[in-house]
Amino acid sequence: MSTNKKIYSVLLVPSILGIFGYLDYGFFFKSGTAGFGILMSLYIYFKENKKPNDIWFVIMAFVFSIAGDWFLSTRNGQTDRFVIGIGLFFVAHIGYLSYALANGTMKKKFTAIFTAVFLMYYALVLFPAIDEMVLNVAVLIYLLISCLSFGIAVGFRGNREAAAAYIFGIFLVLFSDTIISIKEFVGIAEVGFLILPTYYMAHIAVTYAVMKKSAVFSALPESNG
Repeated sequence: MSTNKKIYSVLLVPSILGIFGYLDYGFFFKSGTAGFGILMSLYIYFKENKKPNDIWFVIMAFVFSIAGDWFLSTRNGQTDRFVIGIGLFFVAHIGYLSYALANGTMKKKFTAIFTAVFLMYYALVLFPAIDEMVLNVAVLIYLLISCLSFGIAVGFRGNREAAAAYIFGIFLVLFSDTIISIKEFVGIAEVGFLILPTYYMAHIAVTYAVMKKSAVFSALPESNG
């Protein structure tokens, strides 16, 4: 079996966990894609001879994503838990962008334009729809860190496949968050089915990027056996 096929077969595990998470079999499965990413990152770290210290940023992102997901999943309409969840996802984005910065640089012009577009979305759509000022500020700050995270991800350098997967993963995080905002604040509940699949796919894509970048998997022989 080739290297890529081996990697894809391993990623069937988080894919199955994500399916059960989507079907609401409990928080263990809902946190399964990020949890798998943590375990795979730790495996890579301890397996490589030259320890990739930047991988701890990804682990940090996954840990805080799980914590943020817990608060959002158990908020029961409580604004304070929603704000805490946003704060935890904010820290997760710091992890994501720190990993990208360790492997590239920010695309300043792209980031500025992309952020401007999302600020227009915030000003015209979200701000009028959110009554509570604390939540409004939290959403704005989170929007800014999300755009910054994606702008830095676009500047990911090195292995092309790893870069493409990482950019796609962060884009999916941003896409999932945007769908949440449309559902929660704009009131279009019909788009809600897109939230979890894109969120889980984001974790899988980022995990795949970390695997492709690692010496552990790049060293596997490209045999057909």
